[in-house]
Amino acid sequence: MPMKVLIANRGEIAVRIMRGCREMGLPTVAIYSDCDRLAPHVRYAGEAVALEANEPAGSYLHVEKIIAAARRTGADAVHPGYGFLAENAGFAQAVADAGLRFIGPPAGVIELMGGKTAAREAAGRAGVPIVPGSGGPLPEDATEAELREAGDAVGYPIFVKAVAGGGGKGMRLVREPENLPRAIEGARSEAASAFGDGAVYLERCIERGRHIEVQLLADEHGTVVPFVERECSIQRRHQKVIEETPSPVVGIETRHALAAAAARLADEVGYTNAGTIEFLLDESDDFYFLEMNTRLQVEHPITEMVTGIDLVRWQLRVVQGERLDIDAGRALAPDGHAIECRVYAEDPNAGFMPCPGLIETHRPPEGPGIRVDAGVAAGFEVPVHYDSMVAKVIAHAADRRLAIDRMDRALAEYDIGGVPTTVPMFRWLLRHDDFVAGRFDTTFLDRVLAGRDGSAFLDPPDDAEELAVIAAALSVALGRAASDGKPAAGAAVGGRWKQAARVEGLR
Repeated sequence: MPMKVLIANRGEIAVRIMRGCREMGLPTVAIYSDCDRLAPHVRYAGEAVALEANEPAGSYLHVEKIIAAARRTGADAVHPGYGFLAENAGFAQAVADAGLRFIGPPAGVIELMGGKTAAREAAGRAGVPIVPGSGGPLPEDATEAELREAGDAVGYPIFVKAVAGGGGKGMRLVREPENLPRAIEGARSEAASAFGDGAVYLERCIERGRHIEVQLLADEHGTVVPFVERECSIQRRHQKVIEETPSPVVGIETRHALAAAAARLADEVGYTNAGTIEFLLDESDDFYFLEMNTRLQVEHPITEMVTGIDLVRWQLRVVQGERLDIDAGRALAPDGHAIECRVYAEDPNAGFMPCPGLIETHRPPEGPGIRVDAGVAAGFEVPVHYDSMVAKVIAHAADRRLAIDRMDRALAEYDIGGVPTTVPMFRWLLRHDDFVAGRFDTTFLDRVLAGRDGSAFLDPPDDAEELAVIAAALSVALGRAASDGKPAAGAAVGGRWKQAARVEGLR
């Protein structure tokens, strides 16, 4: 009898996992909150169980309800996706205690690698370079003098980081020693609120570093397969927004060194299933361990596109005890280049404010090399209760320049009506000279956004023909205004022309 899989998640990742299950002939079970009752992942699943709540604590974070749903439907395996309970060791253990298979690493490994200081110690044992830091959580009763002494030992600038969690929460950058105590206090408070754990530690800030990560798969028979690196340095407030593979700056020698380091660490902790090791790469091509994500990553599709290897399918096969038979050379030899843009229901012209609301139209782009993993459809309302990401657009081409052009074309075709999205911001960024040249680090996007002086993001004109149409409309409007002595009826078109011209200058 085939394994029956309950997907303990929502949105695009739930649909993605269900598609992998369907291809393997595995029945699926969805869970859903009240506001998700019409969501695509509910309609796609073989069965669906209502969680009868909207808030995460009563729905997608409610362990007992999820286990009960699995028992009620006869599911014998649980896939956590990403986010929510994906890296919760208690949830993984509860699944195992219920006699179900958790599609991910063992609970003990999740707990070990989820604590950043313990993970750093594991990396050290595996011979993986780590960023200089405090070596463990700072004592809660440390005096101000002791905290400053710890900071001096690490060296400035310093990151104060939460031991638990991620996503930039519980993190503070400190450049001056006198600011350290207050930064620690603020990070502790934020971490306690976000993760229920206020422990923090210190880590030296590597200036102008790049965020490079290595996807890996590991089976239950001791085989670990690392993949070609992903470039994840395009971040806004420590959150990734664009990912690509391979990195435009990583050479073959560094690639193999990164892969070897990731494999050593996975072997050191007894890792199984899919996971990702994140590194910081400095300007000298030296790299340092940052953390491990003990789950499937949001950006996994770009690795699938350049390797032809289905990571979700392998997750399902590994949990059934199969041996990895992936050619390690193929995993490290990318076929072309892939880029992913995370499309959010946010208004980039209003400080990226989340914009929940009804999606009136949804026509994803198509064509050569384009993949869209979407968690929404026309008629679905983006709820206020969860992350505002609605889709991921992935472009694959023979080289990076072609992949950028293909992504820009796809985003120009993407029709999402009813809510603002980050698509215009992406189209602006894809045409930025420094992005095209690969000249960026983890601070790049925040810096260039800050330098825009409030300029609005508009979809740039795609070709000379559209510019000509705009110019003609403007000319007619101005001519009419001159003939009757009234303000130009085409003033809005004129504004569009001026802004379009500014955007066009980034080509």
